[in-house]
Amino acid sequence: MTAETKTFEAPVYSAQGKQGGTRQLPEGTFDGIVNVPVMHQAVKAFLANRRQGTAKTKTRGEVTGGNQKPWKQKGTGRARQGSTRAPNWPGGGTVFGPQPRSYTQIVPRQVRQLARKSALNARARENAVIIVDALNYSAPKTKAMTQFLASLGVADKKVLLLTDGVKPNVYLSARNLGRAHVLPYSDASTYHILWSDVVVIESSALNSAEG
Repeated sequence: MTAETKTFEAPVYSAQGKQGGTRQLPEGTFDGIVNVPVMHQAVKAFLANRRQGTAKTKTRGEVTGGNQKPWKQKGTGRARQGSTRAPNWPGGGTVFGPQPRSYTQIVPRQVRQLARKSALNARARENAVIIVDALNYSAPKTKAMTQFLASLGVADKKVLLLTDGVKPNVYLSARNLGRAHVLPYSDASTYHILWSDVVVIESSALNSAEG
């Protein structure tokens, strides 16, 4: 765990991609402390909770057929067999195969919050946090989003764009971009933050976080 406390500044861009100075990131969230074990726990739980857990194989009692003894017990010279659905037969049941199960891992709320905070600090330490003014699209515009990311100089990077609340048109504008992901600031997970190379945060979202 990196325990050095410090403050960070991030460049501020307009919605047109023009830089307009810097802004200090809120110390309540961006204090420079990075707790790697907690982040690992949160990411591991996030990925585990995405698993369906529906993998299943059939045991010898579930495979169709096999009720009749394939040949008599004695006199054939072959090994005795009681069913054609035993595990040693082709098409037979599976021994100790996967069965439906839940992979759910519960992480305490305070641990999730600490992991998310650590992930944001990790990006801030790398100078990979950018602040933008309000993004408001009247309609989904993938081309406009592509040009905006290019003006920030992050078109070739994995970008997490955190908005102030749900903005469907901003989300739809980035949905076809494989290296961009849009989420409300309050919904950003440790996994998504660490997935990204750059975190772009809407200015009003930071104002809400400070308040």
